[in-house]
Amino acid sequence: MVAIMLPRAMNISVVIPTFNRVHRVERAIQSVCDQSYPVDEIIVVDDGSTDSTVAEITRKFPQVKMLAQPNRGQPQGVSSARNAGIKFATGNWIAFLDSDDEWREHKLARQVEALAQSLDFEICHTDEIWIRHGRRVNAMKKHAKPEGWIFQQCLPLCCVSPSSALVKKTLLERVGLFDESLPACEDYDLWLRIFSWLPVLLVAEPLLIKYGGHQDQLSKQHWGMDRFRVSSIIKLLERHDLNEHDRKCAVNMLLHKLTILIKGFEKRKNTTDLRRYQALHKRWSARAC
Repeated sequence: MVAIMLPRAMNISVVIPTFNRVHRVERAIQSVCDQSYPVDEIIVVDDGSTDSTVAEITRKFPQVKMLAQPNRGQPQGVSSARNAGIKFATGNWIAFLDSDDEWREHKLARQVEALAQSLDFEICHTDEIWIRHGRRVNAMKKHAKPEGWIFQQCLPLCCVSPSSALVKKTLLERVGLFDESLPACEDYDLWLRIFSWLPVLLVAEPLLIKYGGHQDQLSKQHWGMDRFRVSSIIKLLERHDLNEHDRKCAVNMLLHKLTILIKGFEKRKNTTDLRRYQALHKRWSARAC
């Protein structure tokens, strides 16, 4: 493998959270080691694994910086682990990689090259390949990767895969890290905060491979993911100054998601949550007027 020669002004720390995924995380780490643009450090944050993760990584990848923390439970442990890695990192750019994902060889090189030509950007992501149960699947149109000022496109669902993101560390320090109180959609929450302020740069190449279908996939562990997106939108509306158009779009999306949840609670005869979300809908409908 011949390294691509690019300016070394970008010092990249890679943060990989993991829990009981010894064989998958080895594949992820190896994909970082195989990058044509070398990273400055690889930080693996283990969220209290009970398998041989720590021992095997230490043996096979002595260059990796291992951080261990008591298990925080899944999936909150992912946010806690990512945040611990960000705080520990010495690089001025942070690249995230989930332990069940894999980078293609030139992933970072393409991003560094794009950022070198677009100096005003503080976050960059890439297109991706999806593998489910060993087979490649095509993403739907709604999952197309956006570029520029994408706040409104991020409101329906998460538009940026954490494993594709390369983010300036000072940006994370300004907007805040992953919200460890969220059981899910912590990436959606962070992207809303970032993209309400800044645009994103896209490298429109499939440079990330995302593997799905396995039983410990975190997105399978919660029903009604819009519950957490609703929390994120409300938090943003209450704590951040949005321009008028973005605010209107956020409120409209909030009401749309609340309506869907209310119908679900009615169907399940969940009167406790039904009343709560009906009250939220009434409150934000009044604010929308």
